Amino acid sequence: MRIALFITCFNDTLYPGTGRAVVKLLERLGHTVEFPQAQTCCGQMHFNTGYRPEALPLVRGFAETFAGYDAVVTPSASCAGMVRDNHAVVAEQYGDDGLRKAVAEVAPRVYELTELLVDVLGVTDVGAHFPHRVTYHPTCHSLRMLRLGDRPLRLLREVRGIDLVELPRADSCCGFGGTFALKNAETSTAMLADKMRGVLDTGAEVLCSADNSCLMHIGGGLSRLRTGVRALHLAEILAATEGDAR
Repeated sequence: MRIALFITCFNDTLYPGTGRAVVKLLERLGHTVEFPQAQTCCGQMHFNTGYRPEALPLVRGFAETFAGYDAVVTPSASCAGMVRDNHAVVAEQYGDDGLRKAVAEVAPRVYELTELLVDVLGVTDVGAHFPHRVTYHPTCHSLRMLRLGDRPLRLLREVRGIDLVELPRADSCCGFGGTFALKNAETSTAMLADKMRGVLDTGAEVLCSADNSCLMHIGGGLSRLRTGVRALHLAEILAATEGDAR
């Protein structure tokens, strides 16, 4: 199986360790992961803020870059949702027949990491070891767009040494929402406070999720309050082994 990593611009710029963790994990499971150098942004920022025609070259570039792969894996539920649900919208409204066909060919083979592991590779025990108290935040895109369900939790439950605790009001938004946090700062901050309260109530050492954007938002709040709770992408927990210093 030819697997390509779509790192996303957010992870590439701010959290490159997450991409490395995806590769480490998949290679441990016996797979080779390619990294197409031509990849750029998926266009989610443009699409969500009303600049849909401007997203067209990004959609076209994505379809060209990832053509021919059996699977494209990304450590971002929001970007996976953008490609699978909204690239077809852009192609239909502003593209041509060639682009529509290319998107229809590539988009269904784009998987968020836990989808690839559970649905495509058929594994839940990935050989991880992470001896910490952890709680999981399901992001809005993972819940409502991709409908990941319990896939992340099934993977986390198989991690050796982990103390996995349920997050109260887990399905509530953290308040990030991309530009929402900037345009509606007071509302976003109030939502963040509620989310942080839930995290602290668990007594967790580590908060994990499938989107670093939300982890940046929540983790930033937890850091400013000096709570001692770390925010860590799910991929980095699943990539951890007994010899790792965490």
